[in-house]
Amino acid sequence: MTLDPILAAPLTIQLHLAAALVAVAVTPLMLIRRKGTHAHKAWGRVWVGAMALTAFSSFWISEIRLWGPWSPIHILSAVTLVGLVQAVRFARVGDIRGHKAALLGSVMGLLGAGLFTLLPGRTLSEVFLTGHENLGFGLILVLGGLGLWGLARRWRML
Repeated sequence: MTLDPILAAPLTIQLHLAAALVAVAVTPLMLIRRKGTHAHKAWGRVWVGAMALTAFSSFWISEIRLWGPWSPIHILSAVTLVGLVQAVRFARVGDIRGHKAALLGSVMGLLGAGLFTLLPGRTLSEVFLTGHENLGFGLILVLGGLGLWGLARRWRML
């Protein structure tokens, strides 16, 4: 593993990656904690901030240009920002079912975007899966699917 591609990347990409990694790290803390507690709310605020920064910073990343400077990932970023606003709004009015649904959508977006960055040939695939890109991506895909299935079952959505 080498961090050279990340260290050589523009500052916007480094900021985007740092925020995404914070969101990924905080996701289990936020989801596993007993709900409604001060700790759950605090981790939730950190997570929403990291997710918002991740989504917002993506608009300055335009390496894949399908429509001018934009690509399909920018649609996901916009949807994520809307989902975060909804999740916070639902939590504030006590609509826990809506809060869970909005968060599940945002978590799935985070995992989906993360999987996209780990496709063989992409920078993060080279950083994290050097020499084992296809096997590593397949393993991550299976583990991510199992994690989403477990989360959906825990939230009684399946």
